[in-house]
Amino acid sequence: MIRFYELLPGILTWTTLLALVLCSWLFPLGTALFIILFDIYWFLKTVYLSLHLRIGFRIMRENMKINWLKKLEAKSYPLPAPALAWDAVYHLIILPMCGEPYEIVRESFQSLYAANYPKEKFLVVLATEEKAGDADRSTAQKIAEEFGSSFFKFLITTHPAGIPGELPGKGSNETWAAKEATTKLIDPLRIPYERVLVSVFDVDTRVPSDYFGRLTYVFLTCAHPQRSSFQPIPLFLNNIYRAPALGRIISFSTTFWNMMQQARPERLTTFSSHSMPFKALYEIGFWNTDIVSEDSQIFWQCYLHYNGDWRAEPLFYPVSMDANVAPTFWRTMANLYKQQRRWAWGAENVSYVMHGFRTHPQIPWLTRLYWKFNLLEGYHSWATNALIIFSLGWLPLFLGGGDFNITLLSHNLPILTRWILTLTMVGVVTSAILSIALLPPRPEWFRRRHYFLYFLQWLLMPLTLIFFGAFPAIEAQTRLMLGGR
Repeated sequence: MIRFYELLPGILTWTTLLALVLCSWLFPLGTALFIILFDIYWFLKTVYLSLHLRIGFRIMRENMKINWLKKLEAKSYPLPAPALAWDAVYHLIILPMCGEPYEIVRESFQSLYAANYPKEKFLVVLATEEKAGDADRSTAQKIAEEFGSSFFKFLITTHPAGIPGELPGKGSNETWAAKEATTKLIDPLRIPYERVLVSVFDVDTRVPSDYFGRLTYVFLTCAHPQRSSFQPIPLFLNNIYRAPALGRIISFSTTFWNMMQQARPERLTTFSSHSMPFKALYEIGFWNTDIVSEDSQIFWQCYLHYNGDWRAEPLFYPVSMDANVAPTFWRTMANLYKQQRRWAWGAENVSYVMHGFRTHPQIPWLTRLYWKFNLLEGYHSWATNALIIFSLGWLPLFLGGGDFNITLLSHNLPILTRWILTLTMVGVVTSAILSIALLPPRPEWFRRRHYFLYFLQWLLMPLTLIFFGAFPAIEAQTRLMLGGR
């Protein structure tokens, strides 16, 4: 049954695409009507998501104006007050690395050092890989010399290569690091597990000054602190001025998708950098070490372990990360494609969740149905929507034959499609405006005309949705369907 669930995302995607081609030839009239209805659905969805994007952006901006440490110190909590004092909470911060240059790692540690939060509450782990060799060891040693004494505890771990049953990657590295932190830091210090929040950051992640104050506040005031993950908004903007236009659009699009999800907490799961209670992490046995998408699957590990008593709490607060930039344009494009394919490999969660629901009947069946639909719809939309809208929508005109091409609908199909897609530009305009507002401090070479160019770059969105959205998702689902990696 697990194998069938691995096949399912790819089967649904390829069935949809092939059916559209076949129906455009055999049933052009019905296909044309479907395309028009789908374009209307896309317009309504764009408006819906644009509203959530604006809500997420507004709340994030408001939260960034607040000194969260002062709120904690003043015990400015909504009633009732939390049972746990804020200064009793420790933060275990794990930064997995593999081959990143010293300069990038140092910038992340500088942001931790500059955090507006007591450093005596920080247990910091720099998690290196044995396979990375001397370069990582040298970087880790430099970081230890410069920042090791800045925190309550600092630990360097080295994940051994070639452990049987492990898939080399971030998940296996951070699991090794968390176990090392347990035996070398938390247990010797006799810190109760329920008083530790663990945050896993990509090693290029820079945290705003008040991030840990905001995280601690949400942890203490949410309804289920020991049964929740805590998800910030990843802003892929650290080096955004070095990225080519296509790369900027992809970086902003990923940022905006995560911002929208914050305003839809009922659908929110973990992604990339996130935080969670250490007690829960210990009880589920840490991150799975034989998968690619550990950052999203950790949510489902907890969800299944606690029979549905798990949720992701939106922080409405950012962390900033690097956009994917390589020395050359084409190398950047290749890296972006591979990054999107890796994220699309999250389709492996479908089989994990579907099988898990079969073995956890305690979870209400309506809840299971809700999550099954959301998972399948999300990965199916990722792989098919852009192609249906921007490419396959014209197929009835080319394959429908002479009888269809003389109909009134054939004449009006491109007009209606163009008109509806023009209306969806409201989403593109919203994204363009917010992208300008999110730009970090501009470099010296940046002039006013560049704002106009950065606005116009959003006309490239159809290209990014197809070549860096649908295509890598289709490849990932096809590889998964064929049993590959």
